[in-house]
Amino acid sequence: MWKEFKEFALKGNVLDLAIGVIIGAAMGKIIDSVVKDLIMPLISALFGGKVDFSNMFVLLGDAPAGVPHTYEALTKAGVPVFAYGNFITVFINFLLLAFAVFVIIKAVNKLSKKEAEAPAETPEDVVLLREIRDSLKK
Repeated sequence: MWKEFKEFALKGNVLDLAIGVIIGAAMGKIIDSVVKDLIMPLISALFGGKVDFSNMFVLLGDAPAGVPHTYEALTKAGVPVFAYGNFITVFINFLLLAFAVFVIIKAVNKLSKKEAEAPAETPEDVVLLREIRDSLKK
């Protein structure tokens, strides 16, 4: 059983998949940082103030007294909230990640694209026969 597992785990596809998952997780963190640290501050500057999508929500229940009206505090207190702001942030992350993967795959496909083979030269005897044919037509 160990031998079969070893053969399965060391197949090229399994290793490629594992590497893809690891790189994907790292890329997800990079995209999260891009959205949080680069894009959101730009959006905030454009709209003239701090825009924090994570604190955009609709309260669906009564908040206990003394609990601040922030997403973290309300969810920690067990208050149901409709957190559309978090969805917007996650959706922006997804779009950026999908675009990055698209660009990477497009570049890989371009690099791995095989150049079209030039047609093989016509053999000399065929060229000679064509010349004879053409001269007989005249």
